[in-house]
Amino acid sequence: MNPGTILVTGATGYVGSRLVPLLLEHGYRVRASSRSLDKLRKWPWFDHPRLEPAAADMADRETVLKVCEGCEAAFYLVHSMDPAQKDFARADREAAGNMGWAAERAGLGRMIYLGGLGEDQDNLSHHLKSRAEVEAILRGSAVPLTTLKAAMIVGVGSASFEILRYLVERLPVMVTPRWVHTKSQPIGIKDVLDYLIGCLEKPETTGGSFDIGGPDVLTYREIMNIYSEAAGLAKRLVLPVPVLTPKLSSYWIHLVTPVHASLARPLAEGLRNEVICREERIRSLVPIRPTPIREAIRQTTAAEQHENPPLAGKANPHWRGQGDPAWAGGTVFRDRRAIVTNLPPGEIWNPLQRIGGSTGWYYANWLWQSRGFFDKLIGGVGMRKGRSDPKQLCTGDEVDFWRVKDATRDKRLLLEGEMKLPGYASLEFRIRPLAGGRTELEQTALFIPHGLLGILYWYAVLPFHHLIFPGMLARIVRAAGERASRHPEDTREAAQAQEKIAP
Repeated sequence: MNPGTILVTGATGYVGSRLVPLLLEHGYRVRASSRSLDKLRKWPWFDHPRLEPAAADMADRETVLKVCEGCEAAFYLVHSMDPAQKDFARADREAAGNMGWAAERAGLGRMIYLGGLGEDQDNLSHHLKSRAEVEAILRGSAVPLTTLKAAMIVGVGSASFEILRYLVERLPVMVTPRWVHTKSQPIGIKDVLDYLIGCLEKPETTGGSFDIGGPDVLTYREIMNIYSEAAGLAKRLVLPVPVLTPKLSSYWIHLVTPVHASLARPLAEGLRNEVICREERIRSLVPIRPTPIREAIRQTTAAEQHENPPLAGKANPHWRGQGDPAWAGGTVFRDRRAIVTNLPPGEIWNPLQRIGGSTGWYYANWLWQSRGFFDKLIGGVGMRKGRSDPKQLCTGDEVDFWRVKDATRDKRLLLEGEMKLPGYASLEFRIRPLAGGRTELEQTALFIPHGLLGILYWYAVLPFHHLIFPGMLARIVRAAGERASRHPEDTREAAQAQEKIAP
């Protein structure tokens, strides 16, 4: 354990927000820096006893100096590639200059910077050229700099990976530029974090520059095929053409995915550059087990990440984080509704645990029966034989065409769909005590579509949700012995499919 304070700049960014809890888990005192304290508050580690939140504008060198003072080392994870930033390269040069100046005056022992592979090539993209400039500026200060260079990072929230994910999920046939044949050496986010902390803990890495990558060297077309396989999709037909410029590609990405064109364009330009490790010295200095890309991608498609809120220091770094952009994690649909009663949680739980089987679904049972009949026709499980115990539920039990994934008495019932679906479905009920002796019953239908067919399916069943779910909640409360004091609230969400969301 290092007793000194470690500064993490860009703490609300993709890598920084995952590095902070890992440093805390390793026993470090961490100063997490972001332009806004409000952004820091979104993360579950904000109230950690060894976490010091700090606001700093990287364009204001005095605020940068203030967050550097008293720290032994700093991770520089700032990146200005933002739709609101007209010239991100200029902003990055200014920020790096301020950081180098502040690091010297604050007496930092060292800095660690995460850059990009391919920065030693000719004909660099604007994005990769900017990454190389930042490294040169930081290395020009008197504070020793350790640089790690990575290609595409595989994990929920990584913009380059999310672009690839959305293209594969939404387009059975893709017309792409020639960059699909470019070789890349992607790396899982967990490996990136392990290398960053490994460099902090290995003094012999001070001042060095190292290439980091996963064990697989692949073309982007091959990565698309691997994602299709992991997501349970049919292999995509990819048609490379020479006429799609990076600018046209970025507009296409903006149209098909929720990622903003101003973010997609510099990333699309960088895809023309081959990004593979030219040396592997880091593997002897920081020995880790590199994660195969298939394993890293499988982590990003896990449904559990959308059902369980992340805990500080405990969440899988490949999963979606609490403060990640809305487009992170692919297309996920949620239909949330809630109702408030004056009954205690135990009385709400009683009818809830009798749901399905001979009790039925409390509202529009004929629609549930029709869904089961249709499922049977297309080779699904149908309504099965109801349930084994009509009075109580345990994890693993069958309930018609659902299976109980979690049954925590008086708190939570989570059902996982086993009907034939173009995607993954779950139905969750949460019971929450409120002030004044009241209780809220929240119901969430979650659907993760598989491809375009899954997206169309969700919109096809939405009218039935509007019909069934409000009545279902009200009838559950009535079965518990009381009318609701507030009507069910409809808070349907299409978390990543509705609009273009800038980072």
